[in-house]
Amino acid sequence: MKTYEFSIIASGLDEAADDFEGRFYDNGCDDATVSFQKGNIILDFAREAESLNSAIESAIADVRRAGAKVERVEPDPLVSLTDIATRSGISKAAVSLYVANKRGEGFPSPCARVTTSTPLWQWSVVARWMVFRGVVSGSVLDDAVTLQRVNAHLELEAA
Repeated sequence: MKTYEFSIIASGLDEAADDFEGRFYDNGCDDATVSFQKGNIILDFAREAESLNSAIESAIADVRRAGAKVERVEPDPLVSLTDIATRSGISKAAVSLYVANKRGEGFPSPCARVTTSTPLWQWSVVARWMVFRGVVSGSVLDDAVTLQRVNAHLELEAA
């Protein structure tokens, strides 16, 4: 088994309650660090599982069993140039060359903040492009697609 690291952003529990952290620990989240930031419950997991999908699904079930509402799973699917460099293990300068089509053609277009100096890309789209050029492994793309799918499902549940 492999250890997968991800964060679940949740809500619905009083962080001042005496049993706040204990509720998570008692319901299977003993592999997570629990914090409360900007009005959200943050659970940083390091969960062993056969796949990222299995790790996330079991963590979501545990968080819900503790009584919290799962809002989303991070890392965020939208990425900056710096995020792309970090996730792909290459320099920001190399990513900038990809974006400018000076090192390979057809780098995906940003999907948010297109007209600003800090555009954002959909990580799964960028990862797919990088897999086909041998920059990252297929498992990077698999994990990106898993996170995108899980968050889309959570968004549909909330609607």
